[in-house]
Amino acid sequence: MKQSYQVKIDAFEGPLDLLLHLINQYEIDIYGIPVADITEQYMAYIHTMQQLELDIASEYLVMAASLLAMKSQMLLPNQPIELDDEEDMEEDPREELMRRLIEYRRYKDAALLLKEKEEKADRIYTKPPSNLDAYQEEQPVIRKGEGSIYDMLGAMAKILKGHRATNSKRTGTKVQRDEIPIQLRMSEIMDHIDKSGSAVKFDDLFPQPSRSHIVVTFMALLELMKGNEIYCVQEKHFDELLVYKMEG
Repeated sequence: MKQSYQVKIDAFEGPLDLLLHLINQYEIDIYGIPVADITEQYMAYIHTMQQLELDIASEYLVMAASLLAMKSQMLLPNQPIELDDEEDMEEDPREELMRRLIEYRRYKDAALLLKEKEEKADRIYTKPPSNLDAYQEEQPVIRKGEGSIYDMLGAMAKILKGHRATNSKRTGTKVQRDEIPIQLRMSEIMDHIDKSGSAVKFDDLFPQPSRSHIVVTFMALLELMKGNEIYCVQEKHFDELLVYKMEG
């Protein structure tokens, strides 16, 4: 019986968020979006989500259809048309997407600024005067991860590609699906990080090549991130992801 793993987390903020991630990652000019390239990258992420059996919101698929239609329109040869009025000129199909992305980025930046102000306000406390000499050391500040859910999906695409390459070399072999509880895999991941005493490479958390193990491991990582038990760090775009345990 096929087991389905469906997890929804707040890190998936919508198709515009994914497009902004791709624009930043590939250093694309938002005012001159290369539709063919951005569509190819976007569809690669959608394909990875489907392989991982994630519950993809319909808005992601609507955006995928829009991008494919836009790509087809951009590939059509320009036909010379005589126009009497400049208002009758066709609008660049990228214009609407560009406006939506700029507006989304503006609201996202504003939300981030408000969140930072809220965090600063939360660190302000009032209390009676006390002896500061008695205070030994400051509490450590939790370092937030710089690796997003989309960085994880990018890393997963490479792992799944390696899985397909390995399976293509096997002929006449019947692979039995292993049913692995997500809670068990979560415990194994935390034990792995604890034993390492430091960061763990993202790829090292996928020692078994079976697809079921890959999917469950990814679901376990999402649940651990959702519970603020781990976080991922990627210093630069396309660098290796490192997984840390969240210290309280």
